[in-house]
Amino acid sequence: MILISNTTPIINFAAINKLELLRELYGRVLIPNAVYYELVIKAALPGAYEVQSLAWIETRLVLDRARVADLQTRMDPGEAEAIALAIEADNSLLVLDDYKARKEAQGIGLRVTGSLGILIEAKRQGLIDTVKPTLDDMIAQATFWVGHDLYLQVLRQAGEE
Repeated sequence: MILISNTTPIINFAAINKLELLRELYGRVLIPNAVYYELVIKAALPGAYEVQSLAWIETRLVLDRARVADLQTRMDPGEAEAIALAIEADNSLLVLDDYKARKEAQGIGLRVTGSLGILIEAKRQGLIDTVKPTLDDMIAQATFWVGHDLYLQVLRQAGEE
């Protein structure tokens, strides 16, 4: 399965030196040009070096520009292009952390997860022993915001109550 990522999941995992989890779970990651631009050109963010140098992270041009333009009326360019790329790619999982973008993608039938879902899956597959320290690192180092109730829900799903 191919993982298609928006900007924030790349930042979150790169900031805590866990970007390799994406490769271990999914093999390769596709990012649209807008995500590459946000990470590398617009601002040198965590993950910028990796998206330029790791062979398993590929940048792709989204073909359906009309769809992207429509989606951009409701979300930022990276999210819009990630959703459009997921529509164009077969057998893909889309990773988005923004609630509105996730709902939009789910509403058109895409398979969607977030950084938190990836953490839970990494534990399930034995790639990390516990979710809590990794999640805490994301919050502290990547300034990833997670509400208290969601934080507890993730720990429950990971069996770490």
